[in-house]
Amino acid sequence: MQVGGAEFLPLRRVRTRALRPNARSLRIHCFDCIPLLCYRITHAQTASANAAPHAAFEGFPGCSPNVQRVFRLLGALITVLFAIAVAVATWPQFFRLEHTFPFAQIVALRGPLTALLLVTALVFLVFSLARPLRAFALSMAAIAVIGGAASGGIMFARGLGADTLPAQTETSLRVMTWNTAGEATSAGTIASAAVAMDADILSLPETNQYSGEAVAVAMRDMGRPMWVLHVNLAPEVKQGPDAWTTTILISPELGDYSVIQSSVDGSSNTSIVPSAVAMPVDGDGPIIVAVHAVSPREGYMQKWRDDLLWLSDQCAASNVIMAGDFNATVDHMSAFGINGGVLGNCRDAASDSGNGAVGTWSTDVPALMGAPIDHVLYSTHWVPTGSVVLRSFDQTGSDHRPLVVQLEPVDAPTAGASVGG
Repeated sequence: MQVGGAEFLPLRRVRTRALRPNARSLRIHCFDCIPLLCYRITHAQTASANAAPHAAFEGFPGCSPNVQRVFRLLGALITVLFAIAVAVATWPQFFRLEHTFPFAQIVALRGPLTALLLVTALVFLVFSLARPLRAFALSMAAIAVIGGAASGGIMFARGLGADTLPAQTETSLRVMTWNTAGEATSAGTIASAAVAMDADILSLPETNQYSGEAVAVAMRDMGRPMWVLHVNLAPEVKQGPDAWTTTILISPELGDYSVIQSSVDGSSNTSIVPSAVAMPVDGDGPIIVAVHAVSPREGYMQKWRDDLLWLSDQCAASNVIMAGDFNATVDHMSAFGINGGVLGNCRDAASDSGNGAVGTWSTDVPALMGAPIDHVLYSTHWVPTGSVVLRSFDQTGSDHRPLVVQLEPVDAPTAGASVGG
């Protein structure tokens, strides 16, 4: 019977039972025709045992409205913090954190970051099968999917890998860079790779003078003579670390080159490991910069930023080619780009020719899981027509992969068919 919207039970006599000490709950009917009430009488021991799971998930029976409200707010807070973390990790440039530890290290590994976000999304989708967690888990999964898709989209736009170079022309120039990890990579291996790729310029960070000369001799014997130039931060130290040296090999067809004095004496150079600026003696030809920047370890972050700033200053002219181990991705360089350049006036050849997301370090992981920190950059006089990251040398000693880029003068007839911009 209903009166005023309230339901009443018909009058009847009900035999009551004494409450047993271990009774979980009991419905008691009122004989005075008041609305039906339901009381949950929970044994103290049972309540203690079930308190943790009841408090863990919103919506479980037994949670008070206040407890549910607390966990609802906690879930919202976790969701917001997760969204911020994903945004910062995916695009730290927006927050000006791309040069800050540890975000600089995280964004360098976009492949693992993308994979981790997608796996996280799958985990939360599984959690969403539990009804009390559904709203929270679906929110977290959506954020992870958006972050993974954004990071994967950036990788796709930069290029997931091209395996071949276009045919050479009379005006084309091939540039190869390879951090050889010192004598870990034999001179014969380096020479064979350079000759096979018809390299005109070879930038070899961590290759000392003697190894560089051995590479040049081997290339000469294979019919590809090269000039050898090098920079040593501490020539007075015999058998110093290979990281203190950088070597450039340049084809005689480009003319005579010499390393500028400030590179040799270190008065203007990268901070801890050396770069080398080679100028054409007759003034006709590109300025060639063999690059080696310090790695962004926690204790070297400021020196790493200073190295990137110094390198950006080297790409002010219109005819510059930079190649080497920048220990930075294009995410880190963008703050130093001007006039549409990635670093100074220079653009990244690999990103403009389909290989920008292919990792050159480390050879211990698949290329798309690595960090693309070795680059060939070019100024406005040049345009890339192709690039390739050589994965067949992963077991030859170095932890870096060689990168080869083919460039054409911007006014060459074949430049209009280039891949890059």
